[in-house]
This record gives sequence, C-alpha cells and structure tokens, in this order.
Amino acid sequence: MWERTVESTLNATITQNTRLSGGDFADSRCVQLSDGRQLFVKTHSQPPPFFFTTEAQGLTWLRDTNTVAIPEVITVTDEPPCLALSWIEEGPRDASGESVFGQQLAELHQSSFPTFGRPDKRNTGSLGVPNTPHDSWCDFYRNCRLLPLLKLCEKRNVLSKRSRTNLGTLCDRLEQFAPPSEPPALVHGDLWAGNRIVDRHGQSWLIDPAAHGNHREFDLAMMRLFGGYGDHCFLAYHEAFPLAPEWQDRVALFQLAPLIVHAIKFGGGYAASTDRALEKYVG
Repeated sequence: MWERTVESTLNATITQNTRLSGGDFADSRCVQLSDGRQLFVKTHSQPPPFFFTTEAQGLTWLRDTNTVAIPEVITVTDEPPCLALSWIEEGPRDASGESVFGQQLAELHQSSFPTFGRPDKRNTGSLGVPNTPHDSWCDFYRNCRLLPLLKLCEKRNVLSKRSRTNLGTLCDRLEQFAPPSEPPALVHGDLWAGNRIVDRHGQSWLIDPAAHGNHREFDLAMMRLFGGYGDHCFLAYHEAFPLAPEWQDRVALFQLAPLIVHAIKFGGGYAASTDRALEKYVG
C-alpha cells in the first residue's frame, strides 16, 4: 500500500487522508502527516509503466529551470504507484499574477533542451504517447504524436473514416504547415488551466506535466484550447518572447494532438472539434 511507503520513507504517520475531486486519471489526495507536513499525493491502481517516476522527472526538469514555480517532489515510487508533492494552498488570481506567469513561461521556453521528445525515451500521459528523441519538430510531431494517435483511433474506431484519412494526409504534408525552425523547448506538455495552481500570494505553480521537448507553440495552443488563462498572460509572453509570424494559423495544428487524445478518452464533441481542426489544413 502506498500509505505504508509514504510513512516509512518520510518517517511520519499519516493522520488525515482526504480524497480530492478533479482529474481524469489518477486518484488525488490531501495527506496530513504527524510531523505537521501537508502533502498532495497521487496514486493509481494500474498506471502505465513508470508513470509516476516519469512525471517526477518532468517536474524536476521544469523546477531546475528556475523559471515557473514547481512543487517539490517529496517522494515517488512506481511500486506501489505513488507521487507525493509539497502542498500548495490556492488563492485568488489577478492581472498582475497573469502577467508574471506569462513572463515566467516565456523564460521556461527559452531554457535549452537537448531534443524533441525526451532523452530518457519515456512515454507520457495516460495513453502512453511516445517521446522518442528527434532532431526536427516535424519528425517528432508526426512520429510521436499524430501517427501513434491515428493508430489508436483506428484500433478503437474513434473519429470518422474521412477524418482518419485526413489525419494521415496531414502527416504526409506536415512540413507545409510547420512553424519556423526553433530549438527544442522544454514544454509542460499538458498546460490546460487545471494544471496550474495560483497560491495565496498570486504566484502560479505548475503540476501534472507531460514534460518533453517540443515547439513552444504547443503549450500556448493547449492553454487556448480550454481557456482559463487571461489576456495579460499572453500579452506578457509575447512581449518577452515574441512568436513567429502567422502563429495564429498554427494554433489548431498544435491543438490536434490533445483534441485527438480527448476524442479517444471521452468521445463526444471532441471528435467534431478534431474534424474542424483537420479541415483547416486538409479539406
């Protein structure tokens, strides 16, 4: 049991263990220890291989950039599956905090990263998408995102036949729509608003990463997919690290991967949203 692992590793007894709402994969809890510490703990009965140590490594990479605030990894183990982080007490959001986060994210994306993908080749996310190292963004996005997701769609009969054909065509033509060449950026990889916590002092903290090397527009497109980030955030980012011309035309391209993931996992309107995104590039 993960409880015994936490207690023995941290040399303290769990005095309170409260299940938290939210999240679509892991079981999240607020844990109080006998020594006064409060932790955020994630567990899962049958996660993909190395799920939590992979996430912990991503948190460490992000934290080591000294840009965006990242919770400290207190303990992590894949057997039993468990990740414990320092607890962040939430507070209100304001325009000033949004601007600071935009600047910090721009600094994060300017941090050097050795490859598109991950040096350790670890898969990420509940679907286990690959992160094989690549030298070019097109090769990475095609081979590690779009094609593996297309295979999953075919296996699970997700998306219409026409959309699956269009997705295959887009993979063949990806270079036509690619952003200007940039070095790999270390990205959070799943930067919807639920994976940002704002504390009582207005500081933003990032959790639940699928960290890897990608084009920086990937994070920004994910932020726009579900909302939750203010205009001050994007304006501050653009001032600190301007995007290449015509970036607006590429938003749907970068949103395709998370849209397909959501279509596979949840169905519903995500399939229609995937269709509309594809039609911007393959009609």
